Amino acid sequence: MTMAMAPLHGCPTPATAPPPLLPSSAFISAFIASDPALTLLHTRCASMAHLRQLHAALVKSGLARDPIAASRAVAFCAGPGRDVSYAERIVRHHPRPNSFMWNTVIRALSDGARPDAALALFVEMLGSPTPPDRRTLPSLLSACARLGLDGGAGAGSALHGMALKLGLAGDAYVRNAAIAMYASRGAADEALALFGECPEFDVVACNSAIVALARAGRVDEAREVFDGMPDRTVATWSAMVGAYARAARPGEALALFSAMQAGGMEPNANVLVTVLGCCASLGALEQGAWAHTYIERRGVAMMNALVVTALVDMYCKCGAVDKAREVFDAAMSRGLAKLSSWNSMMQGLAVHGQWREAITLFSEMKSHGLRPDNVTFIAVLTAYGHAGMPDETKAAFASMASEHGVEPGIEHYGCLVDALARAGRLREAEETILAMPVAADAAVWGALLSGCRLHGDADRGARAAREAVRCDPRDSGVYVLAASVAARRAGDAAAAGVRGRMREAGVGKVPGCSMIEVNGVVHEFVS
Repeated sequence: MTMAMAPLHGCPTPATAPPPLLPSSAFISAFIASDPALTLLHTRCASMAHLRQLHAALVKSGLARDPIAASRAVAFCAGPGRDVSYAERIVRHHPRPNSFMWNTVIRALSDGARPDAALALFVEMLGSPTPPDRRTLPSLLSACARLGLDGGAGAGSALHGMALKLGLAGDAYVRNAAIAMYASRGAADEALALFGECPEFDVVACNSAIVALARAGRVDEAREVFDGMPDRTVATWSAMVGAYARAARPGEALALFSAMQAGGMEPNANVLVTVLGCCASLGALEQGAWAHTYIERRGVAMMNALVVTALVDMYCKCGAVDKAREVFDAAMSRGLAKLSSWNSMMQGLAVHGQWREAITLFSEMKSHGLRPDNVTFIAVLTAYGHAGMPDETKAAFASMASEHGVEPGIEHYGCLVDALARAGRLREAEETILAMPVAADAAVWGALLSGCRLHGDADRGARAAREAVRCDPRDSGVYVLAASVAARRAGDAAAAGVRGRMREAGVGKVPGCSMIEVNGVVHEFVS
């Protein structure tokens, strides 16, 4: 979202104008006690239905126009699980909303499902007599961070510029929110420039700097910031463990997690999800099972669907499908298995050849109030395809849009082509690629190429190889498959020619490797 900042309409800056005098706490208490509806709102209101009744009484008496009375209603509506849209309407229709009202609703919108609405409301605030203050900008910068590059990049930079103009950029909360906003975009240089302005050690700023460097791929620099911190929070450890995981360095992530444990720092759900993901990528079943035991003994975030999904995914990728099913069934019986958990379980069953169990789960989703999404259908198509059932794969693919409202993406076409190619229906697979509404990528052509190699169709394989190399000239696996097909088609000389082109392109063959876990330590062997 690109936000055009409205002019400040001559609002005085904090450097030149004193803040308005606010009523004392004693005055506010006396004011609330003077009206029965206000007293009930302050002490007894427990639901939005009750709030609407009390607000109607305030409107009828005329007290709703008073900023203190309106502020109490806004604060209630903007609370967790309440109706922030109602709070928005109160602010928009109030004749003179104060900064507390604006800031409360902006913060609630920023933290909720509509961060873009926080920016829209702020634009309205700029047209009012109430200027933004040090409590306004952190929420807005947080909204920009949540919106990411697509919606918040330009607005975030504009807000930072406004903070500088208003003399608020030096405030610790504003500065830290700006660092986090730049970190969310991977704008490491901008985040580090602000980080360097911190007058003293600030753990929140350090954490954001680590995130910024990690998202920019500068993981070793992030580790330097981490190592230089005199104090660390669980968020610090989470950021650094996540930095290694993001950079595909799971071994270092697990080593840092071990150091975290040795230091007596208890992990939160974010750390555990990251660690379980690293265990999954390494096949470190023993360490993953230890993390599972830790979760059960400490009761850490078992109500968190992300943890359930991470456990299911870890066990499946480590080959312990039965254990994954135990976790999934236990979570489902307690109402904790969300769609992501179902998808992970179905995918795990599919890739391990248990297609009947995967499809049975798919058929049970509706009775649990769940609607399949694009990830669900990757699991379904994989299950049928790996089971050698191309017709069932085609039927499931056709049902995506017609019955479930899910438009097929390139991943789904890849699954369909793979299923047809595995079954030897190579002409049909190639025709499917040529009829795709989007351009095929190297993975789709590679699926056809693999089927051609399996079933000995050298001519079609040569065409698939050319297209796959054109899509991704750096993919060594494509060259290897192409060389195998060429050898079958025209002998070893043709295969040598493919390998020669691979060398000319500067593409090296990725060495084969295997890993084994011994006493909780993963050892990697490279060929």
